[in-house]
Amino acid sequence: MTQQPGFSQYGDPRYGDPRYVQPPAAAPDDRTPAALAHASSLIAMALSAGWLSFVGPLVMWLIYKDRSPFVRQAAAGSFNFNLGLWLMSIVGWICIITVIGIPLGLILLAVSFLAQIIGHVIGTLRALKGRTINYPFQLKVLR
Repeated sequence: MTQQPGFSQYGDPRYGDPRYVQPPAAAPDDRTPAALAHASSLIAMALSAGWLSFVGPLVMWLIYKDRSPFVRQAAAGSFNFNLGLWLMSIVGWICIITVIGIPLGLILLAVSFLAQIIGHVIGTLRALKGRTINYPFQLKVLR
């Protein structure tokens, strides 16, 4: 028996691995709400100095959790990412308040700020194309 090119002899090694689950398909009507789930974090960040950036994705998740798997995944990922970066910025502020940790606190705040902007812009653009994003720094609260 000969092996066909492009196929593993023993099947797909990723089969059954939860890290390789196919993302939900994006219907054309789901792309805009998914992009809004990502962009709402940037809007809330600008309006609240970064402290309420998790509210927009949470509201989108509550609205679309039973309607669209694609929007639910986008909103949950955005919320979880914001939660992780929100906690990072709290640790940064605690370091700054203790005076000794000012350099570390400033670095944490800068990383949090830049990661929020870059991550959500990329997430918004990918959602508009019907693709998902796997954010770093996520605290998996919503699924």
